[in-house]
Amino acid sequence: MKKSVFLFLLVLAAWACSQQKEITGRQPESGKVAIDSSGYDIIIIDPDFERWYNIRFSPSLDRSNDYYRALNNIGINNWNDYFMRGRYNRIIGSYINWNPTIDYGIEINRKLYWYFKYYEETFRLRLLR
Repeated sequence: MKKSVFLFLLVLAAWACSQQKEITGRQPESGKVAIDSSGYDIIIIDPDFERWYNIRFSPSLDRSNDYYRALNNIGINNWNDYFMRGRYNRIIGSYINWNPTIDYGIEINRKLYWYFKYYEETFRLRLLR
């Protein structure tokens, strides 16, 4: 009985491996490949942030990328300091892996800056000062 089950599984595995289908997909046209400008993405899991961001942000309040980078460095240093010291461990539960020498792009810098503003307003933390 064991030999017949083993033989059946062996035949089934050989059959499954031989039934490979060729995957054909639409190939991008040359010269029209969309590449993200920075190659980085920011994921914010807080469900209330998007609503808050859409209410608060307007293009008239937009700043330069250098402005966002400078304030994000302050915010990230404070955030990681709070995390490492265990302060506010109920609301700061992760370390932000950030390299200040990398240009992450204005979209990511803007979103991160406004997330810090959201945290300051919602939880009354000092992050950007």
